[in-house]
Amino acid sequence: MDIHLTDEQSATLLAALDKIIDGDRYPLSPRVKMLREIRAQIKPYPMHEPLPPRKHYEPPRAGQRRR
Repeated sequence: MDIHLTDEQSATLLAALDKIIDGDRYPLSPRVKMLREIRAQIKPYPMHEPLPPRKHYEPPRAGQRRR
């Protein structure tokens, strides 16, 4: 099912969905998850750049540091 909405209609629908989702008492409920999926289909989130690889730190060796 394809729905063709104007920009104004999409903005109104997204505002209503945001209000419902943000004001819901149970943010992890199946109902809210479904509304988030619908919102993502109307306005997909921009892709983020992948995070850089994490640095690996070695613990200090025993006996290497003396005073």
